[in-house]
Amino acid sequence: MNLPPKVTPRAFDRLAEIAETAGRPQVLRIAVNGGGCSGFQYDIALDATAEDDLVLEDHGQKVVIDPVSLPFLSNAVIDFSEDLIGARFTIENPNAASSCGCGISFSM
Repeated sequence: MNLPPKVTPRAFDRLAEIAETAGRPQVLRIAVNGGGCSGFQYDIALDATAEDDLVLEDHGQKVVIDPVSLPFLSNAVIDFSEDLIGARFTIENPNAASSCGCGISFSM
């Protein structure tokens, strides 16, 4: 069953911090594109909301996903991580058969 992705409170909190620093609301776009070392890659960027986006919202913060990327992200968890590699938004995707070490590229 295809369920929409979930966004953790930590990811929404980090997006709120980014918005506060920028002085205006920010929208985090999660997209899946062909390419990368494993066949598909995540594109995570600050963007605007488009008409046909799925909008995941909490406390005024928005994460958006376009309809083409949505099936690739079914049941995924969007989080924010701070570790030795650095601070970044991460995606735990149960649909990915494998992923590369950077966590940005995956195969299905």
